[in-house]
Amino acid sequence: MKIHEFQARQLLSNAGIQVPHGTMVTTTKDAHAAARSLFAGGSKMIVVKAQVHAGGRGKAGFVRVVKSIDEAIEASNFMLGNRMMSPQTPPEGLEVGRLLIADAVEIAHEYYVAVLVDRANRTNTLIASAEGGVEIEKVAETRPEAIIRVPLDPIVGIRPFQARAVALALGFKGKTIAQAVSVFTKLCVLQRTTDASLVEVNPLVLTPPTASHPDGEVMAIDAKFAFDDNALFRHPDIEAMHDPTEENAAEMRAQEFGLSYVALDGNIGCLVNGAGLAMSTMDIIKLHGGEPANFLDVGGSATEEAVTEAFRLILSDDRVQGVLVNIFGGIMQCDRIARAIVGAAKTIGFRVPLVVRLEGTNVAEARSILDAARSSIPTMQSATDLTDAAAKIVAAVGAHACNA
Repeated sequence: MKIHEFQARQLLSNAGIQVPHGTMVTTTKDAHAAARSLFAGGSKMIVVKAQVHAGGRGKAGFVRVVKSIDEAIEASNFMLGNRMMSPQTPPEGLEVGRLLIADAVEIAHEYYVAVLVDRANRTNTLIASAEGGVEIEKVAETRPEAIIRVPLDPIVGIRPFQARAVALALGFKGKTIAQAVSVFTKLCVLQRTTDASLVEVNPLVLTPPTASHPDGEVMAIDAKFAFDDNALFRHPDIEAMHDPTEENAAEMRAQEFGLSYVALDGNIGCLVNGAGLAMSTMDIIKLHGGEPANFLDVGGSATEEAVTEAFRLILSDDRVQGVLVNIFGGIMQCDRIARAIVGAAKTIGFRVPLVVRLEGTNVAEARSILDAARSSIPTMQSATDLTDAAAKIVAAVGAHACNA
């Protein structure tokens, strides 16, 4: 589960990490009021930031530093009145329903810091770089030596000498060393205690020297959290932060029926039982020149109603030009799938090619059900094995596209 930046800032603040003051708003009226309040309180610059679960906001024009109330009004009107489009959004973009109106901070230097589950090393790991504010993936690819990695002890977390070594390696000096050590330590505790798979601060900034802080201040400007869904039952306060409007509607609908569904960019819908078999099915579709439109695992105990809903999800995608059903019946009974296919044909209708490959429990009964229904499902073909199924659906989709 992901959360918005304004929620991430609140978690950081609760953990004792300094963040700029800000307010989340959902209307232009409230955005204007929040901006006026900040300027009236003495702010010289404020930042208006769209709250969506996608990166690339700045380049898309959905993060703006403004110096007047008029600029703040124009920025908030633009963001709440337009869809944000970036390389990390769907082609149609994302609707912006929330804004963060916050104090802008003068920056002397930007850093990157994150704590994540490092599956390769089987540890939680602190990652840091003096090159913050940019795409860390590019830094890791072009200058891997610029990335500091510190595996964390599963019991004690980060040790003080490790945090200090990272601070010194990043170039912190004077009193900012202790500030940085405090941030690193608190981030590691926060990641572990919230069951987060990722806690990322980019950028962590050092402000210019002032009379009250001659070495500057260390402050978190932007943050991203991702939480382990399987651990959310332990954190009802975090679970309450979930924003369903930021999720794919079809994927949310699938969860209600106990289905594992992920929308992809292809045109061949897949209905499979078992995650491994589903991935293999997608691979063999691509091997034969096709493109899967989704990952869909109905599991081993799905009801006929759930399987029918799975067909509804697949066929609701306008890009789908064919459907491949690949079932290896163990716990899942093939006749249940067959009845769901017949039911879906009656209630939804198959206007695109359908290829069905069934093996396992009750397969003979399933085949009889489908044979009896062939006249009502003219687009259906049977397959002898997975290779045959993939070849048939790719060919059928190609023919369907030519005839469309």
